[in-house]
Amino acid sequence: MFVNSLSGRFLLLTIIFVMVAEVLIFAPSVARFREDYLLNRLEHAQIASFSVEAGGGMIEAELEAEILEDIGVFNVALLRDDVRELVLAREIPEPVHATYDLREAGPLTLINDAFAAMLDPQNRIIRVIGDPGHRAGTQIEVTTESGPLREALIDYGLRILYLSGIIAAITAGLLFLAVQRLLVTPIRRVVSHMSAYAEAPEDSTRIITPTARMHELREAEQALHSLQTELSGALRQRQRLAQLGAALARISHDLRNILATASLFADRMEHSDDPAVARAAPKLVASLSRAATLCESTLAFGKAEEPPPRLSRIALAPLVADVVENEQLAGGDAAPPITTNIAPTLVLRADPEQLYRVVSNLVRNARQAIEAVAEGGAITIEAGESDEVWWLRVRDTGPGLPEKARANLFAPFQGNVRKGGVGLGLPIAAELVRGHGGRLDLERTGPDGTSFTVTLPKSTVRFDGDGR
Repeated sequence: MFVNSLSGRFLLLTIIFVMVAEVLIFAPSVARFREDYLLNRLEHAQIASFSVEAGGGMIEAELEAEILEDIGVFNVALLRDDVRELVLAREIPEPVHATYDLREAGPLTLINDAFAAMLDPQNRIIRVIGDPGHRAGTQIEVTTESGPLREALIDYGLRILYLSGIIAAITAGLLFLAVQRLLVTPIRRVVSHMSAYAEAPEDSTRIITPTARMHELREAEQALHSLQTELSGALRQRQRLAQLGAALARISHDLRNILATASLFADRMEHSDDPAVARAAPKLVASLSRAATLCESTLAFGKAEEPPPRLSRIALAPLVADVVENEQLAGGDAAPPITTNIAPTLVLRADPEQLYRVVSNLVRNARQAIEAVAEGGAITIEAGESDEVWWLRVRDTGPGLPEKARANLFAPFQGNVRKGGVGLGLPIAAELVRGHGGRLDLERTGPDGTSFTVTLPKSTVRFDGDGR
């Protein structure tokens, strides 16, 4: 409905406010008209009295009645030297109903008397007192009828209301057109952009471009532009994650078969007569097992979910040593030295496979950062515990993280700094640590290196009675 629209309500409110303003103007205008009407009667009465006095004060009764009828009064009296003199007079049809002294009436009194005259339907006899002009005395008074005054007031009021209605209609129409152009049209444009964007939020060409000239509307368009930009980016990221999950789902079956075959060969290598081969075989089997598990876990991450950790007591030092050995093998001769400072007796509660992935991702990032600058560097891994938490820190002497990487450090596909990198290592590690109720924090970064800290709580994890 029109009244429920912004334009309709604004038009209605404009008409109401203009009419209220006209009413506030109408009351003093009517009071002023009544005062002028009565003062005009007094002025004409005084002129008539001058004419009579100029003729020596003698005038025929018929002429006197005619003069009084022409000026619309019944008698005229002047007060001179404290003596009241009846200058002109004719018969009054009824007693005087009320007396109005215009010399002492204030604005509120004049307004009240004007509305009382308009609302009184009876034709009454009233006495009006005022100041005479031209030093004709100290007071002049006349008696007259209220009926003609009421008719004149009603006629004047109707003309004022008619004019007020025209002004209100013109003003409301102009304001309606102004609101349509300045407010309603830009708002409809924003709404149409929102509707078009909702149909295809992944289409960046449908993101609104702020063009409004009004400050408030431009702020709204800028906020909508920012929201749509962030939403489109998030949708593209989720689409990439979905595509990653779909791609991994297609290859996971064949990859598991390949890893199973490799594991069989690795098992046979354990019975090799070559001592070096026999020692390497268990590590190869463990690596293949982790590769298969990692395939499934990465698939789960592509679906934006990680399995809950299977907590158990694990010694941290052997797990970190295994990570260090694998990373040094992966880095070959270019691998930087890795130093560990972990007490052999340090035992914590965590999922061993997930914790291995966390440490492996942190150490691999540090190794690759040092190898990228082709300069000497080192990695230090240390761990400890307090009454509330276990902590593990991975420090390197690499070049530090660039500003772009810091801004999107734990965002999938956005925090990679190495050419060819995917940008999933830190997001996966952070999610796995959060699954343990802990935190992965960037402790510091700069030209002298980078340090990450993993914090796992002791008190938020429940175990069974035997401590497992």
